[in-house]
Amino acid sequence: MATPTDPTFIGRSDELAVLTELANSGAPELFVLYGRRRVGKTELLQRLCSLEHRAVYFLAAQVREKDNLRAFREALKEGLGGDALLDGIEFPDWSTALGFAAERAGDKRLILVLDEFPYLCDSSKGLPSQVQQFWDLRGKHSSLMLVLCGSQVSFMEKEVLAERSPLFGRRTGQRRLEPLRPTETLSFFPNWPVKDRVMAYAILGGMPAYLRRFSDKRTIPENIATEILRPEGYLFDEVQFLLRSELTTPHTYNSILAAVAKGAHRIGDIALNVGVDSPTAGKYLHVLRELRLVEREVPITDPDPLRSRKGRYRISDRFLAFHFRHLQPNLSLVHAGRGTRVLSEMVEPDFPRLFDEARLEFIIDHLRRDAAELAGDEIVEVGRHDGQFVRAVGRTFGGRTVAAIVVPPGAQGTAAFENELSGLKAVFDDDPIKLVYGITARPDRVLEVERVPDGELL
Repeated sequence: MATPTDPTFIGRSDELAVLTELANSGAPELFVLYGRRRVGKTELLQRLCSLEHRAVYFLAAQVREKDNLRAFREALKEGLGGDALLDGIEFPDWSTALGFAAERAGDKRLILVLDEFPYLCDSSKGLPSQVQQFWDLRGKHSSLMLVLCGSQVSFMEKEVLAERSPLFGRRTGQRRLEPLRPTETLSFFPNWPVKDRVMAYAILGGMPAYLRRFSDKRTIPENIATEILRPEGYLFDEVQFLLRSELTTPHTYNSILAAVAKGAHRIGDIALNVGVDSPTAGKYLHVLRELRLVEREVPITDPDPLRSRKGRYRISDRFLAFHFRHLQPNLSLVHAGRGTRVLSEMVEPDFPRLFDEARLEFIIDHLRRDAAELAGDEIVEVGRHDGQFVRAVGRTFGGRTVAAIVVPPGAQGTAAFENELSGLKAVFDDDPIKLVYGITARPDRVLEVERVPDGELL
């Protein structure tokens, strides 16, 4: 039986532990889990249901309400151990179906998962109101742990969690499931050296479903050719599926993302590249930021970040960035069967930059989560830095500056490095704590980090 420490279940141990805690709470629970498609929601919920609980996992389909209710009846029958009372029953609506589940659960915990809840709402108008009515009358007095799950992030936030939703105030917990942390992705490729694992993250990011498509029995270029750079590849059309599921006018968002991927990082440049005015570009970028596909970064050295005009937009998802840099501009060649040419002439020459970007994300993640002991204080603010040596900067709770340093290959002399440190000191009026980072050959400790003694340069 699966457990929260099952080694085949990569990442998500913290999330599974929280859900297991709720399942064991003994109190009625209404939990909302949502996140992008392919982020691992279904795997997480199925793993929860495989534990020592009575559980009903129901995956909704884009069919009529009556068909979903019939399928739910069969899932409920299986979860309740073949309950004979369900033979021949036709639920007229979801209030009745949920009420029956609460009654048959009795006083023993029953986990009830409605996965792809937005599909149910499409075919059952007013379903959030039905669930609210059920919860107020029956659910909050039952032994149920009801989980509403969905992949349409905007729908879940506006129609389930927002104040205007009938379900507002009913949930007992919620979680937006995010991509895996960089270090959590390394376990997907046990037969690869660390640098190849980092490169896989550089291309795919932290999406579990994407990571599972790359095989460590093939090389990185072979995986790219097989899964991305041919029309039959699993990841070939993935970005368009994602955008169509979340956005009503994906063509304009495509143009915005393509502009950012090509190097337009300020709103005026993006608007000019796309052919819209800046306020219009700002509206589209706001939606993309809400979906966490794009982020706006203000240099940590800016004294007034809220009013800063130095903010730069970047694609925050690694695979989206790869798609719009390397696949989208070359779709005609890929459709013509020339994916190997795209790989050799456009993608592989960009490997050093991809690796460098991924290494920086590993460093930033370490600064945010694991560098407090080295710094001697909690690091509460982290941002990228454009230096040749200083690649990221942090600020501790006590106000100290932390400089994350990567020594470039073949770097000679210290003048440039000293200038970068002097620039930080001029802004923050202190000598920064210097942390020097490197990539190791150990997957259990991918980063080598050393604090430079105060008073020493390197």
